[in-house]
Amino acid sequence: MELLEPIILSVLAASTPLLIAATGELVTERSGVLNLGVEGMMIVGAACGFGGAWLTGSIVVGAILGIVAGVLLSLIFALMTLGLAVNQVATGLALTILGIGVSGLIGAGFVGERITPAPHLYIPGLTDIPFIGRILFGEDAFVYLSLALLIGVWYFLYRTRGGLVLRAAGDNHVSAHALGYPVLRIRLYAVIFGGACAGLAGAYLPLAYTPFFIPGMTAGRGWIALALVVFASWRPLRLAIGAYLFGAVTILQLHVQAFGFGIPSQFMSSLPYLATVIVLVLISRARTGGSTAPAALGNTFVPDR
Repeated sequence: MELLEPIILSVLAASTPLLIAATGELVTERSGVLNLGVEGMMIVGAACGFGGAWLTGSIVVGAILGIVAGVLLSLIFALMTLGLAVNQVATGLALTILGIGVSGLIGAGFVGERITPAPHLYIPGLTDIPFIGRILFGEDAFVYLSLALLIGVWYFLYRTRGGLVLRAAGDNHVSAHALGYPVLRIRLYAVIFGGACAGLAGAYLPLAYTPFFIPGMTAGRGWIALALVVFASWRPLRLAIGAYLFGAVTILQLHVQAFGFGIPSQFMSSLPYLATVIVLVLISRARTGGSTAPAALGNTFVPDR
């Protein structure tokens, strides 16, 4: 039990940014937009989040700045894909390249600096319960926020009229437009929400996971988030399974190495590229009826004038 508890805590921490980013991307894709720029938005969110927290001493300010950074990049993506009808895949890849460059510029002055990480919850009597106390009542606010966000998205998509309209825009934008729904506006809101989640997920890394900033610290988590959406068949509650599964694999491979089983580091570094291939292949397969992907996913919509 003493060994299992820190492993579970590490898995929860490693899975949280994946869950937040994937939740935002799921909403974006449910509206019919494929945003491959999640990695770029995450790394800019990490740089801005750490910079804000280091300058002000506030984790909350850092998280807000990370969200703002993600939203600003998502607006660039929306302008190109929704406003100018540019190819979504090409725009998303370009956005990732842009984000990596911008994050290096913003974070250059913060490399080597440290901050006090986000505090963990402590409830007297509950957090002190052996084994489950720290797991259930001793996490930082980001962990609980990620679960609340996931449940909120599930409720919105399947229990509200707005969620039904958003799914309709993703399944058949022509019919949704014919019924009078503003497809482009719906997709704009979904893209902004996805950008905010990606920025927050990126900010989580230097604010809570590792209290410092280094270039490329997202390490392909944005690509993994994209793959998780496909893995979950575009259903919110399945995201938790995929996120915690990948987080467990990430943490357990470190413990396996400690026990003398060598896993090549080159294999772990290739996971983002493997995830990208999986995303593109499965989306292509989904369009032929092999999965439950939104029918209009990745398709450009130009309303009749």
